[in-house]
Amino acid sequence: MLQGIKILDFSTVLAAPFAATLCADLGAQVTKIELPDGSDALRGLAPTTPEHALYWKVVNRNKQGITLDVRQSEGRDLFLKAITRTDVLVENFRTGTLDKWGLDLKTLHEANPHLVVLRITGFGQTGPYAKRPGFARIFEAMSGLTNLIGTPESGPQHPNLPIGDLITGVFGAFSIASAMASLRARPEQGGFEIDLSATEAIFRLLDPLAVEHEVLGYTRSHVGNRADYTAPSNMYRSKDHIWVTLVASSNPIFSRLCHAIGHAEWLSDPRFETNPGRCRHVQVIDEGISQWFASHDFIEIEHVLGQADVPYTKVFNIKDVLADPQVQHRQSVMRIADADLGSIPAPCVVPRMSGTSEMTHRSGPAVGEHNADFFGQLGLSSSDLARLKEQGVI
Repeated sequence: MLQGIKILDFSTVLAAPFAATLCADLGAQVTKIELPDGSDALRGLAPTTPEHALYWKVVNRNKQGITLDVRQSEGRDLFLKAITRTDVLVENFRTGTLDKWGLDLKTLHEANPHLVVLRITGFGQTGPYAKRPGFARIFEAMSGLTNLIGTPESGPQHPNLPIGDLITGVFGAFSIASAMASLRARPEQGGFEIDLSATEAIFRLLDPLAVEHEVLGYTRSHVGNRADYTAPSNMYRSKDHIWVTLVASSNPIFSRLCHAIGHAEWLSDPRFETNPGRCRHVQVIDEGISQWFASHDFIEIEHVLGQADVPYTKVFNIKDVLADPQVQHRQSVMRIADADLGSIPAPCVVPRMSGTSEMTHRSGPAVGEHNADFFGQLGLSSSDLARLKEQGVI
């Protein structure tokens, strides 16, 4: 779908590179720029082996890899030359950093009037926090997301994955696709800047919180696995110690659950007639469901809830995901070619689109792997490349 779109991924670590990778998954030609020393922090972020940066390999899949130091004059000149052949520049430096290097928006658009510049920062290009540094956990906490995770006893908790960066990356890819759609519909318009705040991206997912607070005076918080907006919806442990999540929030599903677990009397209880009522009296329901789970092994639970058509699942770890028949049938985990390891597993391309050709997928590039090809297309000879490498420009 994005075939023919040329993206320069001039970013580090995770949120912005993930945005570019999502576009690469859909056919965009993405070139990843690193410093010549390969010091991107993602190369050291777990999981790694002593020899290989595994996170790097999957996050930066389907990209060319080049090295370039734009802080040097020749590096800046080469960068601007590359910009003339680029549709989208993705960057995530602190606000004002590119300006300091002589790569302000005016200069970029003088080189390419149609260039789209996606800027991903923690808090946006304006405001009192514009120049603050940040990482996913900072954005998660300041957006209000972290306060929704955890129990009253544990306090707020972070997930064991930088989900804030990944959410921001999805918004980044959406922004790029939107920009390309706009330029395709109105090719006469000039390029523009996309100001993407990671904190705003995460907060955008929390639709009901502000209106809930203003109209109802309620501040939603961490309540464990129980949802306080729908009931019953919680996690329960079976007799053989398997954790199961269950959702029965609609009236028909709640009715089927009540019959399945032997609590048909709940259906005539006025406290449980509606979802708001069940939310107010959820403790009673949860105690009954928990007792039923605790007296049955998971294999029995599977049979009873499956027969009743009640939505449930055991909580999967990655081993369960890889063994799941639905995942295997759809090849939701695909193999991507890797020069070091032969091939490695990675999540499939999302979404699936009819009428598109199958791509060959490869893992993230080695430091400067495609320098000769990329800079050769800009007119540099092998002797030029050797000199620039000696000088630390590439």
